[in-house]
Amino acid sequence: MTFSSILIEVDGPVGILTLNKPDRHNAFDETLMAEITAGLKQLEADPAVRVVVLSATGKSFCAGADLNWMKRAAGYTPEQNLADAGNLAELLRTLNTLAKPTVARVQGPAYGGGVGLVAACDVAVASYDAMFALTEVKLGLIPAVISPYVIAALGERQCRRYFLTAERFSAAEGYRLGLLHEIVPSEEQLDEAVGEIVDKLLKNGPAAQAASKELIRAVANQPIDDAVIADTTRRITAMRASAEGREGIAAFLEKRKPHWITD
Repeated sequence: MTFSSILIEVDGPVGILTLNKPDRHNAFDETLMAEITAGLKQLEADPAVRVVVLSATGKSFCAGADLNWMKRAAGYTPEQNLADAGNLAELLRTLNTLAKPTVARVQGPAYGGGVGLVAACDVAVASYDAMFALTEVKLGLIPAVISPYVIAALGERQCRRYFLTAERFSAAEGYRLGLLHEIVPSEEQLDEAVGEIVDKLLKNGPAAQAASKELIRAVANQPIDDAVIADTTRRITAMRASAEGREGIAAFLEKRKPHWITD
């Protein structure tokens, strides 16, 4: 598939999806959203890819909504607006539920929907000069579609501040709040940090990683009641009986690497 706004690269077991509209600060429009969604699905379907890295070219990671797109959207009918919002929702859901681990490589500012991209990834690493903001209320709008992912990352209390003030916050603050897992001084060190995380991800069972992501979505914010206890016991029972679970335990007992580690 040919793309105009993103780049897709497969480097061994690593799939890299790069936002590639640096002149527009990688801001969202209809094309970019559709291509990110399609690119993620392409990488998910590639059996050679074990980990997906989301990155961007230029000075910004993603500046939110493209101004030209917003001008067009101002003339949309309610039905067109609903479909447009649905496209962003589908993108974020695809990223959030991707069966493979996802890593955000954030080299610059991420605003609005860009924060949503970072929050929907499993792991997020940024350089010190990255900045973040949820600026929708400045335009009389709300960060509705990205809110489930951003609230999950920042927590309700912090979102009460940043959704309402639209103020910018630094990479250091993003790390403190939980949006980011690591921050590093430079873009060169950013690549090193992402590479180290990818190496760690590749040492683990891919089916177990996919099941772990499903487990988090099922258990998060749920009461520890009989239903959750029954669900979690069913999940571990299924994994113990799976081919990957049997291989992992056998490799541990036999003091060898499991088959999914190829180096």
